[in-house]
Amino acid sequence: MILVTGASGYVGHNLVRRLVTAGHPVRALVHNPDKAQARLGALGGPIEIVQGDVTRPETLAPAMQGVSAVVHLVAVAIEHGSATYERINFQGTVNVVDAAQAAGVRRLINMSQNGADSALPYRFLASKGRAQDAVAASGLDWTALRPSVIWGPQDEFANVLARLIRLTPLVFPVVGDGQARFQPVYVGDVVEVIARSLDDERTIGQELGLGGPDVLTYEQIVRRVLAALGARRALVHVPVPLLRPVVKLMALALPNPPVTASLLDLLKVDNAVPHNALTEHFQMTPRPFVPENLGYMRRFSRTGSIKRFLGQRTADEPDIELLPS
Repeated sequence: MILVTGASGYVGHNLVRRLVTAGHPVRALVHNPDKAQARLGALGGPIEIVQGDVTRPETLAPAMQGVSAVVHLVAVAIEHGSATYERINFQGTVNVVDAAQAAGVRRLINMSQNGADSALPYRFLASKGRAQDAVAASGLDWTALRPSVIWGPQDEFANVLARLIRLTPLVFPVVGDGQARFQPVYVGDVVEVIARSLDDERTIGQELGLGGPDVLTYEQIVRRVLAALGARRALVHVPVPLLRPVVKLMALALPNPPVTASLLDLLKVDNAVPHNALTEHFQMTPRPFVPENLGYMRRFSRTGSIKRFLGQRTADEPDIELLPS
């Protein structure tokens, strides 16, 4: 039995699909069982959906019983109320590690983040770095995955750009000089690496960087999203200090803001992957972040984008499943 935390999220849902297809029994730890049932129930196969909360250790102990491995995916990129980086990303991971140790579970796959480092002054990356420090000190048979930005249907990076483009006619602001570097990696490739890592003893005790085939600047990513949408915008570079008041206002006014001050800070950290385990270790051919693979973005409407940032359900979401191989 494999326990997947955050199983109803984007990476989690597709990982459960991959594992079940391969015949692995999965226990899906989720915060909202009804949401999980809607996403996972149709998969069939050996899936057990259990309710749990990484901030409440008493809910983790029962979920660990009879488990041979844990894949820990729960994290937040944007804070909401009590769902802070320290409480979810760091302490939540510590709680999962403690529960695994108490239950005698040895194998742990931890979803970290490219650039994560506990010594950084940026709270998101520092929280992920502290979490991985706890995993590395656990004595478990751990593997840490450090992806660059993950893209695909329902991602929270490129799709935000696409929605903002829908809302900004004629001109689109580019943050800073637009030269911040990323190596966008497809969610299906990340899921495949997780599945392979579970039985690959060579990955134990390793932090594995994951990236796509291309290192792209922020401006290049914007241009590829524009091409995927069939849209034209004049790109205007806006200094980060001028954007911060706007971003702060959005964070206060919108239930689901497209960006926060903490995420702006991430542009200061190079997000290219120096050693890409996806190609070097797993010998995989990563799917490129190109307009031909981003056609699902055309479904995003102006109305749907507004609703999305207001925290409402929309009818223009692409299917959560992976793109066709």
